[in-house]
Amino acid sequence: CGATLLCRPQGMVTFLVGDNEERVEHVSKCALCVRSVFFRTMFGIGMKERDAAEVTVLETDLASFTALVRYLLTDQLDLGEGEGEQARRALVLRQLAHKYQVPRLELLCAQALQESVGPASAVPLLEAAHTTGDGRLLAHCRRYVADHAAEVRASGGVEQLRDMSVAKGLLGDALDQ
Repeated sequence: CGATLLCRPQGMVTFLVGDNEERVEHVSKCALCVRSVFFRTMFGIGMKERDAAEVTVLETDLASFTALVRYLLTDQLDLGEGEGEQARRALVLRQLAHKYQVPRLELLCAQALQESVGPASAVPLLEAAHTTGDGRLLAHCRRYVADHAAEVRASGGVEQLRDMSVAKGLLGDALDQ
């Protein structure tokens, strides 16, 4: 494939994804190596995956991993259908992009997350940003909640709040206004 002298994997790989080992079949190892340092290392010299026909990926779901592979092969971002599903997929896909060292995809997912902040999604995204340490999304969601408090409350966003430290932060924001 010519990605590097150290990475010349041959053939295709099938990924067994999640606890149910759902299959993502016939993926070019070479194409993955060109787009991801992680895969370049995984399929490189001395690694057991280099000659493996199947690789198990446990930490994600089939739709999100398929979206990652599709992005690597086609440069097309698939966040699914519906506002809630798109935000959820963008969160998971951003984490996969980070793990598999695909910085452009990570940025595209971060942008999609910021664009998806609305009355019903602001609080869940705020909690997710807090959990994942995404300071930019956290600040964006906090500003959104402060500026659109009535809409967030009316959408049921406040009832979705589960993380006490996020609740304390929102209370502090409200008191500062």
